[in-house]
Amino acid sequence: MNQEIIEVIDDGVGLITLNRPESLNALNPPMMRALTETAVRLAEDQLVRCVVVTGAGKGFCAGGDVKASGRAASQEIEQDNKSDKRARSVEEKTAWLRRSMEASRILHQMKKPTIAMINGACAGAGLSLAGACDFRFCNRSARFVSAFARGGLSGDYGGSWFWSRILGTARARELYMLGEKLNAQQALEMGLVHRVYEDTDLQSMTMSLAKQLARLPGEGLAYMKENLNAAETSSLEEVFDLEAKNMMLSRKSLNDLARK
Repeated sequence: MNQEIIEVIDDGVGLITLNRPESLNALNPPMMRALTETAVRLAEDQLVRCVVVTGAGKGFCAGGDVKASGRAASQEIEQDNKSDKRARSVEEKTAWLRRSMEASRILHQMKKPTIAMINGACAGAGLSLAGACDFRFCNRSARFVSAFARGGLSGDYGGSWFWSRILGTARARELYMLGEKLNAQQALEMGLVHRVYEDTDLQSMTMSLAKQLARLPGEGLAYMKENLNAAETSSLEEVFDLEAKNMMLSRKSLNDLARK
């Protein structure tokens, strides 16, 4: 039986592996559903303190399986015989894709650190998933490309939001509209990734850092991530207010822990 997502929890770290290596882990509908379900489960699991996302085989994620996704959206519409299928097809396909994209939002907003461990090809929706994570570590074999413009598509999985904030709007436009392929060193210099490791060291170094994060006081990291996420869209005054509140809450959490 094919298992599109492999989930392993070890020493406080939840490892999500996209498991379609024959297609460089392109996202098909079963994988999209399973990825969202797994992300929700790990976000809610109190034993998991850090989440890592990676791909099986020689790729992280080559993007979306466009043909399979199109068929899946059409099948959902075919099941509703009461509607005007032609009139509603675009709206319902849009709603289907929007539901399928939730994994990116969950990775970005969950109250624990998330890491994209990028091993090889990272393109399209895969690039968006990487952007959703707090950290991006890759091996020297990694290659990056937005891929959307070349295929006549606009992009999904939140990539335009993530990369505009990570890289700045000018760089994000370059990344998306020109669609140039980047190697690991170019990605590091551009700011797409935080660290580049030798192919043989990527997993050990990433998991070591993930376990290091998992050992930190979890409540403090959760409040810290809330502050950083708020800083992307809030005013300075709003961030001041949130920081003050979360600083007091994190101190209280430490005091409560010390009394146990």
